[in-house]
Amino acid sequence: MSEQNSRRDFIKQLSALGILGGVVAAGIGGASYLGADNKLLLRPPAAVDEDDFLALCIKCGQCLQVCPYDSIILADADEGNGVGTPLIDPLRRGCYLCPLLPCVLACPSGALDHHVEDVKKVEMGIAITPRMNACIALENKTVTKDMINRIYDHTITLTVNEAQNYKLEEFPNKSDKRELEEKVLQKLDTFEGKACTLCVDMCPLPNANDAIRMIADEKSGGNKPEILEACVGCGVCVEVCPTSVLAIKPRVKYNEYYEKG
Repeated sequence: MSEQNSRRDFIKQLSALGILGGVVAAGIGGASYLGADNKLLLRPPAAVDEDDFLALCIKCGQCLQVCPYDSIILADADEGNGVGTPLIDPLRRGCYLCPLLPCVLACPSGALDHHVEDVKKVEMGIAITPRMNACIALENKTVTKDMINRIYDHTITLTVNEAQNYKLEEFPNKSDKRELEEKVLQKLDTFEGKACTLCVDMCPLPNANDAIRMIADEKSGGNKPEILEACVGCGVCVEVCPTSVLAIKPRVKYNEYYEKG
């Protein structure tokens, strides 16, 4: 089976399992691409250049509906004039870089470039470290249950009981979406009580160590994250960071930020 057919089958499976929601993407024409704080918004994977994106995006919400992780949301009035356009808020949920890129395939207008089929080439932005002094790895502090529980709050497939008790129940006929989110949470749980390497070890990019790694910090005697050239700006490191050390600079490549300063 071809890669393209596999991607189409994936979309059909999500639909059959009831993952596609009835989202109505209401919006207004001529929307600005700037958010309320005058910054570029983080768009879904493979978004074309911002001016072209605004011209092509029909605010249909299809990319949002097929996202298994609920990473994509639609801009509201708080995001400035771009009401109804899709974006990712990594403080809420990063993009887990589905290998089949269902959001790209679902886009009917070309606002998400269908020629991009490799998650290593989605070019969403670049991770930066504006609050490095807050990194708990610098002081060799460990990851606590409360830190992990913040991520659980963003996972909508959990029952109320699961969210309160911090335990996952066994379901005989779980959806693909539930299974994918369980894998993320179960991996996250393994870090409790350990030195924090969440941003590195939760990175969903293949060969993640080419995108982010922990390096020794001579001044503190601890460790700290270093962003590398392969980073695509998915935002998962921002989502899982316990102390908001990281952020994403949308629409910027590694050499534009780190090499040009």
